[in-house]
Amino acid sequence: MLLAPFPAPRPYPVRLEPALRAHGLRLRGAVDADLPALRTLYASTREELATLPWPAAATDAFIADQFRLQHLHYVMHYPDAHFLVLDAPEGVAGRFYHGCGTGSAADPGLDLVIDVSLMPRFRGQGIGSTLLRAAIDYAESRGRAVALHVHAQNLRARQLYERLGFVAHGDAGVHVEMRRLPAAACRVS
Repeated sequence: MLLAPFPAPRPYPVRLEPALRAHGLRLRGAVDADLPALRTLYASTREELATLPWPAAATDAFIADQFRLQHLHYVMHYPDAHFLVLDAPEGVAGRFYHGCGTGSAADPGLDLVIDVSLMPRFRGQGIGSTLLRAAIDYAESRGRAVALHVHAQNLRARQLYERLGFVAHGDAGVHVEMRRLPAAACRVS
């Protein structure tokens, strides 16, 4: 399967190494050699497919196609984003795609958390919160809002985002846009 290449990795503007090292993780720029592991990660986020009465080959083909399309969308629409991989000693533990200043044409004043995904064994340990707080802090330092999209049925993720100050901003059917305004914009004078 031919996949679009990642843009060349650039240094991430937020220092996350100490917080991630506590979990045995290292953050680095994604490279094309990561794509098979990232496909496995993507498959781990599609738990709902296990309930479908499809043969394994059909499910695998569907996941491969969906991953290819998602990856193409991300690299084409967010070429200036930071495509980051979380490495664990045993391999890829997750991904964090952060668009610093890649808001939509309708609202360019947004930073966008394009994707944060963790392999199942790394979920529920505060790693996702650490990544999101980094995105929030970086946006705050520049007076910007942060946006992300979440599957409407992903209640666990939505609760995390709400705890971090995100509120629903729009509904695109299957996905809900959530935004977190900079603290200065939330203060009442």
